[in-house]
Amino acid sequence: MADADNVYAEAEPCVVPDLGRKDGPVELQHPERGDDAVEQMDEFLGPNQDYNEEEEERKYYRRKRLGVVKNVVAASVGGMLTYSVYLGLLQMQLVLHYDETYREVKYGSLGLEDIDRKMLMGINVTPTVAFLYTPVLIRFLGTKWMMFLASGIYALFVSTNYWERYYTLVPSAVAIGAAIVPLWASLGNYITRMAQQYYEFDNYKEEHVQEQKKAPKGACHRYIIIFQSIFYSVFHLSFVFAEFPMVFFLDKYLYSHNHTLFNVKQCGATSVGVLTGLNRTVLYKLPRSLELIVVESVLMGGAFIAMVTFLALCGSAYRPTEEIDLRSIGWGNIFQLPFKHLRDYRLRFLCPAFIYSGLELLFAITGLTLCYGVCSLGLKAVWGLVGVYGLSASLSSFISLSLLRFPRSVLLLGGAGLHLILIIALFAWSPIPKDTTATAALYVLVALWGVGTAMNKTGMSIILGMLYEDKERVDFVFTLYHWCQAMAIFIVYLWASLPMRVECSKLSVTAVHL
Repeated sequence: MADADNVYAEAEPCVVPDLGRKDGPVELQHPERGDDAVEQMDEFLGPNQDYNEEEEERKYYRRKRLGVVKNVVAASVGGMLTYSVYLGLLQMQLVLHYDETYREVKYGSLGLEDIDRKMLMGINVTPTVAFLYTPVLIRFLGTKWMMFLASGIYALFVSTNYWERYYTLVPSAVAIGAAIVPLWASLGNYITRMAQQYYEFDNYKEEHVQEQKKAPKGACHRYIIIFQSIFYSVFHLSFVFAEFPMVFFLDKYLYSHNHTLFNVKQCGATSVGVLTGLNRTVLYKLPRSLELIVVESVLMGGAFIAMVTFLALCGSAYRPTEEIDLRSIGWGNIFQLPFKHLRDYRLRFLCPAFIYSGLELLFAITGLTLCYGVCSLGLKAVWGLVGVYGLSASLSSFISLSLLRFPRSVLLLGGAGLHLILIIALFAWSPIPKDTTATAALYVLVALWGVGTAMNKTGMSIILGMLYEDKERVDFVFTLYHWCQAMAIFIVYLWASLPMRVECSKLSVTAVHL
């Protein structure tokens, strides 16, 4: 009874009853869990003998560097696709609308010529005010989203060509004019920022990188040169791909040069205006509407791929904390900053180079290609001339890698010098209309001009990136650069009817002042 009342008595071992076993009942023993549990926990929570922290860190930053390269290639391909579609459609549209038979049969009294004039006015005039709103848009949307939005506006322009009317074509052209400078300012800022990020990921052990301080002066120059070379080598291929609609679709509908150039009397240096006397009928057979829809659908697909490339493959240009710091800048300061940058003597010194960059690009298309090439060889040769120009510019963009060894002014001066030599030759040369014997000379001139364009465009972007590598945002600087380009193109657009020797004189004077 006393044993029953003692509730604190030690528990009896558990006994399993005898179930016919000959050796009697079995007593269950409690396992010794203490030492085994400690050993298992030490094995689970202890350091992994195969883990190498330094090696894992190296792999992590290698993936980061590959991500930066992916961003640069994606931005380059997105820009190239956007302009391939835009330039290809614009060229095809202008050729079709120029033919008076096409206008009368397809659209009657719609007035396509007047629509085209106002459309070109919208594209060329609207960028002249982009200096006022570009930094505000980039501040509000961010660099990546500005590139995406601008590519969407270019896609909108393509979509309006399904229904060609005044109220579709002209507003979309004005929208493109409004998006040109923001797109290029964003691209310039993005490529420069990627160079800064690559430097940080490549030198992650440096003390100033770990403390998120500014890099030493000149630290990012190498990466700026390489990334800008990659960007322009890819982008200049847009001139090649823009000729695909001409090669695979429109070329078979064009008359030969004997018909289209029948009334052309002067070419080259002696010509006045752009292709004066070109025959008003350039199509010997009108393309079917279904074929036009197929071509426009392919171009629309290219524009959509460009949008997806910017959206899905381009990473953010800034960390979230950096975006917050950049957005802390007031709207008033954002609006004033481009004007404040004009006080920088370096930018004032580069302004003639900015203007020349716009003049020489437009001269390559309207002057050299049309007034010299097409005026002599006919419309069927336009795709070959523009394609050679783009391919030459693409390959020559890698010449900028020479800045890894030579002073940064070499590229700009070399490109301007090459153009100056070509301008002197063009100033004295007037090819004969319908004379195909000058074909080889024209292709050589176009290729050499592409070399100078590549040196000019790539060198200018590299110099701006180098001069302002210590800035977190360089879109203000690129806004000024591309706004000056737009102003130069606008001036050429206004004076398109001037004699060719006057155009060559303007170019030569601007080139000499570099």
